[in-house]
Amino acid sequence: MKIGFNRNTWALLTLLVLGALCFWVAASWNVWFYNPPEPPYAGTGPSRILLTFNDDNELHRSVTWVGSSELEAATLELVEEQTKDTVRLDAEAEVFHSRAGQRAFYRVSLKELEWDKKYLYRVTCGDSISPFYAFQTPEDKRQKYAFMYVGDIQDTLQGTVNQTLKEAFKRSPEMEFMLCTGDLAERPMDQYWDEAFHSMDSIAQAVPVLNVAGNHDYLKNIIYELEHRFALTFPYFLNSKKEDNHVYTLTYQDMQLFILDSTREFFYLPAQRAWLQEKLHESLAKWKIVVLHHPLYSVKGKYQNLMQRMAFDDIIRQYDVDVVLQGHEHAYARTTNTLKDGTQTTPIYLISHCSPKNYHIEFDERFQKFGSGSQYYQKISVDGNELTIEAFDAQTHELYDKLTLVKNLQGSKILDQGKNIKERVELGFEPVSKKEKKFSKRIEAYHQKHPERFN
Repeated sequence: MKIGFNRNTWALLTLLVLGALCFWVAASWNVWFYNPPEPPYAGTGPSRILLTFNDDNELHRSVTWVGSSELEAATLELVEEQTKDTVRLDAEAEVFHSRAGQRAFYRVSLKELEWDKKYLYRVTCGDSISPFYAFQTPEDKRQKYAFMYVGDIQDTLQGTVNQTLKEAFKRSPEMEFMLCTGDLAERPMDQYWDEAFHSMDSIAQAVPVLNVAGNHDYLKNIIYELEHRFALTFPYFLNSKKEDNHVYTLTYQDMQLFILDSTREFFYLPAQRAWLQEKLHESLAKWKIVVLHHPLYSVKGKYQNLMQRMAFDDIIRQYDVDVVLQGHEHAYARTTNTLKDGTQTTPIYLISHCSPKNYHIEFDERFQKFGSGSQYYQKISVDGNELTIEAFDAQTHELYDKLTLVKNLQGSKILDQGKNIKERVELGFEPVSKKEKKFSKRIEAYHQKHPERFN
């Protein structure tokens, strides 16, 4: 007997599907498209002063800052500490318009710096003058150098990340710059930019800050928009963009960093792929590090970030990239390319964050180490033929993980010095919601499966 639906049944099913679709869109609308109102700008005079990079030359710097809503005459005064030689440089200026109104952004390029010198500087806007700040340029052709890598900072208003970063640089003053893998601020709004600068206060003026575009840096829309104030704050993007992708490369001694813009929609990614392939093909660097916001191998699920993985991962492997630095997922995780005999080889993929927010993750067996319920920062050091990655718990500043990549005539070798350091994987509070209880059970199962990682 033939069974079928009559016209009324089809109409009812169509209405149910449309109703479910409307409910889903309504429930998700704010997540997809809502940008909250931005209060008007407040404050005058130079503020949010930032030292950063300028172009592909490691010795070149930029200083950026913001003023009031109107353009004013602005300068930077630069003093070489030993000789007291002083120069005054006029700033480039641009008024940025946002939902908060308008604000003047300023920047000065410093391309005449010398190696191994200490400089003092201050900036002006009209009659307002900032305090003096200081930075040190490194020695040229040095065998040893180091930098800090942090994932998402994304601090809460009046948060505590600033104390963490200050203590980290106090413990490791040899770190020459700070690299952030995006989501520096919670939202692209003035009050959250203010909080981001609070998080970096006294650090952003003394060591160059290199930042990557993350999804929280974008305004929500059908096509996401990265506000122009992002590039005005980090002006190395002004000349390095590729078809509206915020990409950038920096050669630093015998290391080269390749910055990607992983938040962009899938139809932007081919241009980034072509750019990355071109830059890697041209690179003569001994150490190659790719930096992007979204992890190519996710701890949120096997099918997360597939477009980014398809766009970049084969290129990364083809050109023997050593390390991939990532953020976004608010946990700690690291994995390597592992051969059938268990030997770990490059690339080394790292996920980290320094935000007070922790996400619920999956415990995929491809990862050799996890961290949950805390915050982290990393020191990456180069010493001749060795590149060492040390991860620290940001709450205790204790060593949490360590890998050393050794390069010689026989090839590359990874020394896993972190496998015997105890893991910290916890929820951090008593679970209440269904999601929290589910994640708590996953944590318990992971502890039972890998007791050797906790004893």
